[in-house]
Amino acid sequence: MEARQNTQPVSQQLREHLENEELHEAREIVQNLHASEIAHLLESMPPEERATLWEMVDVDEEGDILVEVIDEVRDGLIKDMHPDELIAATDGMQMDDLADLLVDLPEPVTQEVLRSLNAQDQERLRQVLAYDEDCAGGLMNVDIVTVRPDVTLDVVVRFLRARGEMADGTDSIFVVDRDNRYIGSLYLSRLLTADPDATVETVMSTHIQPIPALTPSSQVVWEFEHRDLLSAAVVDEDQRVLGRITVDDVVDEIRDEAEHSLRSAAGLDEEEDMFAPVARSAARRAIWLGVNLGTAFLAAAVVDQFQSTLDKIVLLAVLMPVVPSMGGVAGSQSLTIITRAIALGQIDRKNARGILRKELMVGILNGAGWALVVAIATYLWFGDWRIGGVIGAAMIINLFVAALAGFMIPLALKRMHIDPALAGGVVLTTVTDVVGYAAFLGLGAALLL
Repeated sequence: MEARQNTQPVSQQLREHLENEELHEAREIVQNLHASEIAHLLESMPPEERATLWEMVDVDEEGDILVEVIDEVRDGLIKDMHPDELIAATDGMQMDDLADLLVDLPEPVTQEVLRSLNAQDQERLRQVLAYDEDCAGGLMNVDIVTVRPDVTLDVVVRFLRARGEMADGTDSIFVVDRDNRYIGSLYLSRLLTADPDATVETVMSTHIQPIPALTPSSQVVWEFEHRDLLSAAVVDEDQRVLGRITVDDVVDEIRDEAEHSLRSAAGLDEEEDMFAPVARSAARRAIWLGVNLGTAFLAAAVVDQFQSTLDKIVLLAVLMPVVPSMGGVAGSQSLTIITRAIALGQIDRKNARGILRKELMVGILNGAGWALVVAIATYLWFGDWRIGGVIGAAMIINLFVAALAGFMIPLALKRMHIDPALAGGVVLTTVTDVVGYAAFLGLGAALLL
């Protein structure tokens, strides 16, 4: 976030240069920016300025920038690039980034890129592509260094010098046996400070456990967060080392998850270019607006069943929005807590009953407390204890149901393989509206007529 904030003055300067057709000055700014900063600028510009900025980017930077931008912006840039440009952009990219980019390239370009790789890189790329992008195998970088435990540190140093380079973010070397099975990690700090005649086995660390390749990305984030990892080995089911995940990969995953949560809260299930055509954006957003409209009609149908009650007691219409509104807020609190618990793997069969009991008690306690407040306020407003009692009782019922729904809905959606963050809010609103109106108007009809 900090890097993006720092680019804001730069974006203003860049736009001024582009508006004044000062292309030389604009190009100098672009050449001094990091790939992620250029990606942010591209996402922040309308198509015309975006095309001009893209022409100023060095070919060596294009691949890294394409990986950083959101999918829709990437698709637009790729569509306007010549196949030779796309092939040149992939040259020298890390295998994990190249794997992310290949899925969006035209098939002929993908085949040409694969043919341009040597046999070793082709095999590495196949390893990454074999795994889903939302698991450890899809996040890993296969450009790693491994050593045996019985060699000396001096031999390792000479080997690294002969090799000439290591992947960015390398803080340790993995120690493996003859079958490439993970044994431990040799930190570069120990390699440089320990006795050169010492063997790898005597200075390596064995307390960091490798991460299985099929581990979900959310669990990978948890491992790095709670173990304070900078990097970790990725292994297959036989403990053979496949690659490494570094903390920068995890930061990218955290950012993607945060953006996904924000989109889901608004009923959007994919990244959207801010400058996408109006018709396309409207069509995407119309789906959930339609779903919400359907739920609104359902709530209206409940109200319609009590039309005669509202005709006789007009005061109920004045107070009618209070109960579903309170239920919606209370239910959203439970929904958020349970959805987060599911994402972090903190809820299971053993503790689910205790969590449900706690949420229901919170709903009852808040319902009773605020029901008393609303009942008193209603009496002071309208001078009728019966109306105060009706709205108070309806609020207790709705907050209890809201707590129950906030607990059950995300679990049910998860079981149906539907993202709770995307659909949970719509379902919850329907429940709290229908129950709120039915409880309030139903009690009003039973007790006031």
